[in-house]
Formats: sequence, C-alpha cells, structure tokens
Amino acid sequence: MQKGVWYAVSAYVAWGVFPIYWKLVAHVPAVQLIAHRIVWAFVLLIGLGVATRQHRTLAAALTWRTVRVYVGAAAFITVNWFTYVWGVNHGFIVETSLGYFMNPIVSVALGVVVLGERLRPLQWLAVGLMTAGVVYLTVSYGAPPWIALTLASSFGLYGLIKKVAPLGSIQGLTMETGLLIVPALAYLVWMAGSGGGAFLRAGASTSALLMGTGLVTILPLVLFASALRRITLSMTGMLQFIAPTIQLLIGVLVYKEAFSGAQLVGFSFVWTALVVFGAEGALARRIQAEPLPAPAD
Repeated sequence: MQKGVWYAVSAYVAWGVFPIYWKLVAHVPAVQLIAHRIVWAFVLLIGLGVATRQHRTLAAALTWRTVRVYVGAAAFITVNWFTYVWGVNHGFIVETSLGYFMNPIVSVALGVVVLGERLRPLQWLAVGLMTAGVVYLTVSYGAPPWIALTLASSFGLYGLIKKVAPLGSIQGLTMETGLLIVPALAYLVWMAGSGGGAFLRAGASTSALLMGTGLVTILPLVLFASALRRITLSMTGMLQFIAPTIQLLIGVLVYKEAFSGAQLVGFSFVWTALVVFGAEGALARRIQAEPLPAPAD
C-alpha cells in the first residue's frame, strides 16, 4: 500500500478516536478545553514552523488581506471545535458523526450557492437524499439535529475560506491559532485567577491531557498534509468516511448512546447520498480519463 494511503488512514483513524480523548477531560468545561487547544496547538505549530524553517514564509505573508481571510477561518474552526467537544462530552457522539458524514455534500452545496458551481443530475440527487435524511431526523426528533448541522456547516464554510486562502494547511492553522491566542490566553488567565481553571488544579493527569490537546490537533493534520502530497484528492475523499464511522461505533458500542430505528433511517438517507455522490464522482473521473476517439480518415 502507498505510504500516502497509510498517512491518510492514520489521520482519519486519529480523528475517529478523538471522542475517547475528549471524554477523558469531560470534567473540564468545553470553553476551557478549546482555549487550551488553541494555546497548545499554537505553541507546537510555532515550534514546527521554526524546525522546518517555514516561520519566515509565514511572517512574509502577514498582510491585512491575509489576516482578514484567516479571521473568518479562525471563527468557523472555533465554532466547529467547540460544538464537537461539547457534543462529545454531553452524550451526542452519534450526532457528531452525522455532521461529518454530511460534510462533503454540504461543501458541494456551498460551492453551488457561494461560488456558482454547477452540479450534475446525480449530484443533485445526492443533495436531495441528504436533505431528506435531515428532514426525517428533524421530524422524528421533534427538532433539527443542530449539532450535526452546525458541525457540517461550520466546517464547510471553513473549507470554503481555506479554498481561497493563500497559505498551506499548517501555516494557515498557525495563523488561525495565532489570531485566537490572545483571547484564549486572557480567558485562561482569568479562569485561573478566579479559581475556576482546571490546569494545575485538577490533577497532573488532567494538566497533561490539556497540554496534549495541542498534539492531538496537530498530529492528524501533519499526517493529512503528508498524505495529500502523495495521493489524489479522490483517494482522500474515499478514505475520509473512516473518521465518522469510527466515531459512530464508539458512540454506540463504547459509550452506549442510543441509536434508534428513526436514526437508522435518517442516517441511511445520508449514507445513500454518499454512495451516490462517490459513485457519480468516480464515473465522471473515468469518463474524463478516457482518450478521445481518433478522428476518421
């Protein structure tokens, strides 16, 4: 198997088992967890940038236009991180997995609405099936699956901004966390001063896990970036469903979250949409790859 495939699989497996890590610090409020994630990720990213000599490139890219782009990216990834951690630690792992199953098709829909991209008929069918799944879950729940919708839309909008952003994934995340570092540190200092901070107060293991939030943020991204340099986007697209599948299994089998018949029906609409979407994409790529017929003499 290609090294790039192993890198991608490793990244998606890491993202898939994230709920277990966040459950270990479920006693820490989600806002504190995200603040620590920002701070420790920024520290590691700066170290990585210095070690790979990318910090000079990042410094040269600090223009007002670049900063404005990454302010939006930072806002959406913060919403995504907070929603995910809150959902996991409040017993909604199954619904968080639904959000990441929905994400590819939400990204396509955003491309249509925002960028004016055109969809082929089977792609419209996939969008329709996913919409039907969300409507069915809304009716069966009595309320929309807000966690899944927030995760899918925030990450879709984050990806939309990153599509036009000038920096690579690691440098971009460095800038995003750098823009958030001051409010994150200010919040943690305020919590420590008021006696509500968990770091160095809730035990050595909790402090170590809080510091580790930076590593669990950066490591999968580094693996993913390495994979993208070695394999095609279509291959990474096929592999990306490893993560929400693992999350779903962890939620149901490890943490015994409910998975009702109604949820199964709703998820089935989304899964069918993904199958249609993936098969249509594979067929379209095969047609494009076929050589044109030779002109007749």
